[in-house]
Amino acid sequence: MGDDRHMAENRREEPENVPAAPMEPLPGGPAPGRHEEVGGLTSHDRHKLGRTRAATTWTGLVVGIVVAILLLIFILQNLDSVTFELFAWEFSLPAGISLLLAAIAGALIMALAGGVRIIQIRRVAKRAGSASDDTTPR
Repeated sequence: MGDDRHMAENRREEPENVPAAPMEPLPGGPAPGRHEEVGGLTSHDRHKLGRTRAATTWTGLVVGIVVAILLLIFILQNLDSVTFELFAWEFSLPAGISLLLAAIAGALIMALAGGVRIIQIRRVAKRAGSASDDTTPR
């Protein structure tokens, strides 16, 4: 691939026995060094903290795009028309689109049920919080 000898010749090697020149701290900042402590964490530990909101957003975006592409392929492969009868109505749709609409309806029903449950839990937590406030001695 490349000539590694040329890179090795240009690489700057640090002498082992020469003490490093002391660096003055920056105004308003921590003292310079390889592992400055900021908020109780070293710079090395900050890299281990985990995911950021931006990383999570990008991951969700990529997953969403992959799912959308798979759905598009599914719909394009299932364009056969299917007749539906609901009470007095009769209509026909491509099979892929009808299954997509059924999945969306199911997701909306589950979101509604989840939302109702969250509201119930918040009410219980609010009552428990206000009840504990009333029983504390003053």
